[in-house]
Amino acid sequence: MATATQREPGELFGPRFALFADVLAVGLATAAASLPLVTAPAAMSTACAVLDRRVRQDAPATAGGYLRALRARLRTGDLLAGAGMLAGGALLLFNALAAGAGLPGAVVFRPALLAVSGLLTVVLLLACARPESATSWRAALRSAAYDAVRRPRASVVLLLAVATAAVCAWAYPPLLFLVPGPLAIAARATEHHL
Repeated sequence: MATATQREPGELFGPRFALFADVLAVGLATAAASLPLVTAPAAMSTACAVLDRRVRQDAPATAGGYLRALRARLRTGDLLAGAGMLAGGALLLFNALAAGAGLPGAVVFRPALLAVSGLLTVVLLLACARPESATSWRAALRSAAYDAVRRPRASVVLLLAVATAAVCAWAYPPLLFLVPGPLAIAARATEHHL
């Protein structure tokens, strides 16, 4: 049996490429599962868990395994978290539109709104990467907010991952459907290593 860095005889790419392929496949499955929007937190949390299991146990990340994990954890709390995320996103969008429409003090308000949006995005991704998200979003959000402030290096790395994903999706819109996979593995990596 080959180690994590060796190729099997006849194998074209090797195990690291298999991880890359799994990340993209999980990203595509997460994007599809997030289409109803209220399921986005549960889908992202499931992606983090599936990719974490893929890295730690070297278990393949299959679409069927992802869907079974998502079905097992999709509950009312996840849908409420999704509704809260949508409400918060709508509020941020309304404020951004108001700032763009000539709101007094918009010069100061825009950067503050951008900073708050970035911090909330980091906290939400960290909450999705927390194991507590499978049982309690409140506990996951609380510990993620604490970690985002306590470990600023991890928060900056995750924010850079989000910015990179946004630029890639802006430059080539079809990449938007693959972005959740790399963001999920980035959230799990910052959770464990930074």
